[in-house]
Amino acid sequence: MTPRITPVELAGDRSKPILVVGPSLGTSVTALWSAAAALLADSFHVIGWELPGHGHGAPATEAFSMADLAAGVLASVDGVLTDRGERHGTFAYAGDSVGGAVGLQLLLDAPTRVSAAVLTNTGAKIGEPDGWNDRAETVRSAGTASQIAGSTQRWFAPGFLEREPERGGALLHSLRDADAESYALTCDALAALDLRGRLAEIAAPVLAVAGVDDSPTPPSSLEEIAVGVRHGRLVVLDGVGHLAPAEAPHAVASLITSHVSGSDQAYSTGMDVRRQVLGDAHVDRATVAITDVNRDFQDLITRYAWGDIWTRPGLARRDRSIAVLTALVAGRHFEELEFHLRAAQTNGLSKEEIIEVLLQTSIYVGVPAANSAFAVASRVFSD
Repeated sequence: MTPRITPVELAGDRSKPILVVGPSLGTSVTALWSAAAALLADSFHVIGWELPGHGHGAPATEAFSMADLAAGVLASVDGVLTDRGERHGTFAYAGDSVGGAVGLQLLLDAPTRVSAAVLTNTGAKIGEPDGWNDRAETVRSAGTASQIAGSTQRWFAPGFLEREPERGGALLHSLRDADAESYALTCDALAALDLRGRLAEIAAPVLAVAGVDDSPTPPSSLEEIAVGVRHGRLVVLDGVGHLAPAEAPHAVASLITSHVSGSDQAYSTGMDVRRQVLGDAHVDRATVAITDVNRDFQDLITRYAWGDIWTRPGLARRDRSIAVLTALVAGRHFEELEFHLRAAQTNGLSKEEIIEVLLQTSIYVGVPAANSAFAVASRVFSD
């Protein structure tokens, strides 16, 4: 079952790039991320999401997997992007613990949508199935209050509750108020989680952030992610336990800002230009067709062809279309010529101007190639 996930506006305005943040088991996204989100507001439109039955999240009534959670988060974010006029746009992601595991699943299931990810206090596999099964059974029989004592030990580095009693208290209250069955079903999903064998598929840049005092997901768990993905890096924070966004909001906000701003601009710009020139339908088909074989190639052309060359100021887009049409006819790439003829019209070339371009190619490229190009153009114009 794909849970219905409701987005939570945390900070920033809609003129800024989207950063999606995810919670840890037993926490509300507001209690966990508010302090860091306030520091991120100048750079991002920060959107959170709630686990089922946590915070303002609707309780779950059926079992769900990590992939189901990721699908629910993506649907929720798509609603926000559509409202912003950026349908199917990209976004940066940051998540803690189970929120980080959902981030890994998003990077695998929607690789062209997540531009960069910061994953804190998490793992491709977290704990052991028997432990999660036992905890789910306990919560079903005794409620989430049964987890407060243990979570107080697991969540925080020594001294945190004394330094930040209000922030720590809000986190423990969110645990007490969480729906027991939803909590237990999340435990069930975590028991089945094991993405270790798929980390090498992840091409987006990933920053893994560990806490020295984190026992549920120690630094070795984050190192496994940083080493396993194609473009990973590890940062270990001193004096931090399992909830880095709440325990060290300034450090986490700084790491997110530097990682995301340095990673996603070319990809995000490239995807926007690609959609503007080629249209959503074409880009959506290309996205659906991404496989392990062509994933890096799709990333390459989005970042460099569309995010770099097509955005250079030296030529207008209509002029670039003229150059592209000529090159495609010369190379006899008639399948690509068809959608670039449509793109040329989007970029402002009239039917008459396109005909002139093809006539020009007949002299300098050759009549047989131009003959095939006119046949493609006839189909496009008839549409």
